[in-house]
Amino acid sequence: MLAAPVGDYDKRLVILTRERGKITAFARGARKQNSVLLAACNPFVFGKIEVYEGRDAYTIAGIQVNNYFRELTKEPEISAYGFYFLELTNYFTRENIDGSEPLLLLYTALRALLKEVMAKRLIRVIVELKILVINGVYPDVFQCKSCDTKEELMYLSKDEQGVLCSGCGTLHQGREVDKSTIYALQYIISSKMDQLFNFSVTEKVLQELEQVVTVQLNRQVDRTFFSLELIQLLK
Repeated sequence: MLAAPVGDYDKRLVILTRERGKITAFARGARKQNSVLLAACNPFVFGKIEVYEGRDAYTIAGIQVNNYFRELTKEPEISAYGFYFLELTNYFTRENIDGSEPLLLLYTALRALLKEVMAKRLIRVIVELKILVINGVYPDVFQCKSCDTKEELMYLSKDEQGVLCSGCGTLHQGREVDKSTIYALQYIISSKMDQLFNFSVTEKVLQELEQVVTVQLNRQVDRTFFSLELIQLLK
């Protein structure tokens, strides 16, 4: 996912794997012009990586690349979104924990960016909320937080940790949102990865989704992402 130079010729990589989650690995000689690892150690590269385990870190023995995602680097805004997804995934993943879900989310999100069918802002909302879902921290949007009904869900609770029905919303000073916003939240939370990036919403619903997800994300994140600041500048 992320790379940094080490010495004159080597690279230190942070890699997301299915089997062991996030690992740190060294690519010896990867910065040499004739190295077989030169292109394979770039960001966004997906493939099969062979490593051997040392005392403190892994060392890369070989890489069989399936997708370089080179197109992501050709347009500044798309590239910024791609790097943000890398940073976000890096923040929420850990070592020695199954990495298959965040890896699949990242892969499908990058493919969605390249297709340019879905709004980049919506792709971002989906990635942000789904990474929270993978980590088990997300609002309960499937039933009223007060009375447990699943009907007429129209309000966000005051702490935005759940939803309220039409009756409880006014009683507990909830914030009214579009019904489509509630439905979109439910869809993102419950859908499989390969079904996430195939819908559209109105600008009003998108703004409400952004507001809800930003509140949730800020509760879990204690740092600023450089790539996110870049996205704001490129608007």
